[in-house]
Amino acid sequence: MSHKKEKPDSDPSVRPSGAEATGGPEARGRRNRRRSARPRRTEAGAKASPAIGTANRTGDDPGDEPRNDPNIATRIRQLEERLDQMIDARARMRDAADPGSPGSIPRAERPPAHWTPPEPEGALGTARELLSTRFHRREWGRLGLRNRSEQVDEFGYDPVYEHRLLPFFDFLYKRYFRVETHGIEHIPKEGRCLLVANHSGTIPVDGMMLRLSVRREHPQHREVRWLAEDAIFHFPFLGSWTNRIGAVRACQENAGRLLERGALVAVFPEGMKGIGKLFRDRYKLQRFGRGGFVKLCLRTRAPVVPVAIIGSEETNPLLARIDYLAKAAGIPYLPVTPTFPWLGPVGLLPAPTKWKIYFGEPIRFDGYGAEAVEDEVLVGRLAERVRAEIQSMLERGLAERRSVWLG
Repeated sequence: MSHKKEKPDSDPSVRPSGAEATGGPEARGRRNRRRSARPRRTEAGAKASPAIGTANRTGDDPGDEPRNDPNIATRIRQLEERLDQMIDARARMRDAADPGSPGSIPRAERPPAHWTPPEPEGALGTARELLSTRFHRREWGRLGLRNRSEQVDEFGYDPVYEHRLLPFFDFLYKRYFRVETHGIEHIPKEGRCLLVANHSGTIPVDGMMLRLSVRREHPQHREVRWLAEDAIFHFPFLGSWTNRIGAVRACQENAGRLLERGALVAVFPEGMKGIGKLFRDRYKLQRFGRGGFVKLCLRTRAPVVPVAIIGSEETNPLLARIDYLAKAAGIPYLPVTPTFPWLGPVGLLPAPTKWKIYFGEPIRFDGYGAEAVEDEVLVGRLAERVRAEIQSMLERGLAERRSVWLG
């Protein structure tokens, strides 16, 4: 009678040794008891155990592998995948908030929150992906993040983005408008200061020209942050674009924070009234609001430097305003100039006039206490004093000018 040999166990932890290797009922019983006492490894457990072991050996969380990956291309792809999921989640939230909006997915057909779009299959799937709105929204989101630097401040200023546009702004400053500055020495070498200037131009570029003039001509090359009208931020992309090149949304809080840090801030108290005045009223200052800039100076003890800008009124001479059509489009007014709307968007290009910027002597309000901020009569009188000084500077500059185009 032949006996088949017992195959040795493949697991080295239970491999028989010594007397157990000789076989026999008792040895086989001990091996069976040992085998039944060993915990069974399921498929999921077998797959999870190496990851757990690795995490215990390295001391890192398995989810942190992309963070430690030295390959930057891999990290970028992983970040883009996370960005795609965030954009898709935002789109689903918007569709849920407005089910009747164009392109929204019906509630019964919406995927769950953890759903991710499948990979396109073949040419038909690729075409469907390219034609979907989510694809373009995702790509625009990626492009927007790639174009932003890591040095953006809390007001949205992006020095890397401005540096890309500097050749264009330098061309406008030196070649196109041929800006001249006078009295730049009146700006303090350091510390907080408020530049108060007249405002004009259907397409206002005086804020950027004022910024460049101080940066180029001032001995310390100081940086100017100008306050932009609130209406600009109601246009798509225009508000964020002006923030990225140095503008700050006009409000008391933003201006106060800048002055408290010792910044050089430029304000245009005329606001939209200055931009929207007709050509026949050129260089006639409009009312300076409620004197908000005076309250800023009283709170922060910042001096006021009056600024007169000559040449900007003739860049886009405003002949008329159309208000009833503008309200439907959500804009302050529709300008009518010698070239717009007759030439279309090209008609909005500013004319190459000669610009001159005059800086007056500083005006200080140190003699007034903190309670002066609540005195509306005093605030109005101080605002009118600054307005009269700027108007006088404009009249003197216009008397010296011989030509709109040559200065």
